[in-house]
Amino acid sequence: MNYHAYSVHNFRKIDQITVLTEEQRFDIEVVGHVLPFKVNNFVIEHLIDWHNIPHDPMFILTFPQRDMLLPHHFNAMAALIKTGADSDLIKAKAESIRLELNPHPAGQMSHNIPIHHDEKLEGTQHKYQQTVLFFPSQGQTCHTYCTFCFRWPQFVGMSELKFATREIELLIGYLHAHPEINDVLFTGGDPLIMSARHLAAYIQPLLDARLPHLRRIRIGTRALTYWPYRFLTDDDADALIALFKQVNDTGLHLAIMAHFNHPRELEPQPTRDALRRIQETGAVIRTQSPLLRHINDNSTVWADLWNKQVDLGCIPYYMFIARDTGAQHYFAVPLIKAWRIFREAYQQVSGLCRTVRGPSMSANPGKIQILGVTEIMGEKVIELRFIQGRNPDWVHRPFFAQYDEKATWLNELKPPFGEEKFFFEAELEQFYRENLNSPTIDNFE
Repeated sequence: MNYHAYSVHNFRKIDQITVLTEEQRFDIEVVGHVLPFKVNNFVIEHLIDWHNIPHDPMFILTFPQRDMLLPHHFNAMAALIKTGADSDLIKAKAESIRLELNPHPAGQMSHNIPIHHDEKLEGTQHKYQQTVLFFPSQGQTCHTYCTFCFRWPQFVGMSELKFATREIELLIGYLHAHPEINDVLFTGGDPLIMSARHLAAYIQPLLDARLPHLRRIRIGTRALTYWPYRFLTDDDADALIALFKQVNDTGLHLAIMAHFNHPRELEPQPTRDALRRIQETGAVIRTQSPLLRHINDNSTVWADLWNKQVDLGCIPYYMFIARDTGAQHYFAVPLIKAWRIFREAYQQVSGLCRTVRGPSMSANPGKIQILGVTEIMGEKVIELRFIQGRNPDWVHRPFFAQYDEKATWLNELKPPFGEEKFFFEAELEQFYRENLNSPTIDNFE
């Protein structure tokens, strides 16, 4: 299959788009001027059920929907487009709206960028002790953009908020200085949109460095869903597979961190063939997804998703909570409902599927799991724990929050039992004072 991509500027050329009303097509244009929109022909031909528009989950996952913008944002942008406003004016309005959508949550720009020899390692994040995230320059786009993506600013021209680096040497120097790091995660965008040659230019120096404490390389990707031919018939597919095998042959563990949001993504035969070809290199495929209203907020969908993944040799890894950025108001599921969906799905699957953890918020202090609802001293509370934390000592320490059926994120929760703060807040404030010259926490993001 030859590759074709569509954006807000040419999506009307898609043959299947004729099933949409003119109003729906205009809605896509309006939202697509603010939030990123890109879709390819594999998604259009293999994943979307065009007989179930506009309710099809894969359509909602890849095509902007009117309610993904708040009404006042939508109306302001729609008015400019309808009146034929100057492109610079439309762009300026889009930028102002984007800045109101919390474009980089969880301290990505201010709290997670490491410093080595008094130099910031732009394009690198080090939040958790054992793992460093690396954003290769050529991998900061995707074959198709997910409408929920929390890294959406990287795709809309907000260059000052874009993570990318060509400085693999700086990363290796940082790794030499930090023997506690044993995992490097290549992320984006999608690193596997790069050519095999470019990806090797980043990975080969890591292998050649022979860092004694580096044990694992992870690659986050959506290519298995959106362009499985990347591993099958692309011109350098064989070279990519050979690179995967080379990583494993050196004794490092290679983990492909695949994102599957709905069981339908696992149905196309090219995807199944790609999974098998990757697994033959010795790489392990771990799977993760956020819980998303309108797309997968159903326990049966999740049980089906985990079962299909295990049947295909993948390891279910995370159920995430949709991050507090972009169109979170459209996708968010209340934390208590998220826990109930997770629990009901967990009950439907065998132990081999129960490697999955969740529901989990990747918030500023760390990854926080909702464990459930209970009653203590006559007070109904939500039980939580850290799966990862800025301070490793926070990990697996249970704590509680006031029962709140509407809360969708950590900053909406309050401590119970008359307490003023959660147990980690004082230490997090100290971190802010030492690293950001900020005396207090404004919110947990």
